[in-house]
Amino acid sequence: MKAIKHIVTLALIATFIFSCKNEKNPEVKTVEVETEVVKKIDPNATFAKAEFTIDGMTCQIGCAATIQKKISKMDGVKSATVDFDKKLAMVEYNEAKVTPTTLEEAVAKVSDTYKVSDMKTVENFSTKKACSADCKKDCCANKDKKTCEPGCEKACCKDGAETNGKMACKADCKKACCTKEKKEA
Repeated sequence: MKAIKHIVTLALIATFIFSCKNEKNPEVKTVEVETEVVKKIDPNATFAKAEFTIDGMTCQIGCAATIQKKISKMDGVKSATVDFDKKLAMVEYNEAKVTPTTLEEAVAKVSDTYKVSDMKTVENFSTKKACSADCKKDCCANKDKKTCEPGCEKACCKDGAETNGKMACKADCKKACCTKEKKEA
């Protein structure tokens, strides 16, 4: 019995001796932190505006926002907006640092599923969604007719049908209310 007590006591002492390590070097972990870098815009740069369609996006946050963030971080990009609903990207960039090809490559680097098409340089960004040629919606039903101002009493408007609260002019109407120019007050 004494032998068993001695063996158990020695085992406990050995366990405590070998399990207690007094290391003076603490464990160091490296954590990467994303920092926001403020881009400097060259005031003497020549900026161009480009619009292009991005096919393959399936959601607003995961796709469109990711592409927008990637393009915005490019050196030489002043602003970038990606509209998921219109599948349209609008980018203002420094022509000396960025080209339409580099914009296309940046989108492709986000994912192979995104395809850029209809790349064009514009003076002003589009604000309205363009309808397709075969659109059957009310807004596109009377494309060939001009719209009169509400309350127009001219003959061309009295004969037209009412659409969206406005009277539709005849296609050949040349009166002031049916032209695209605004009346001067």
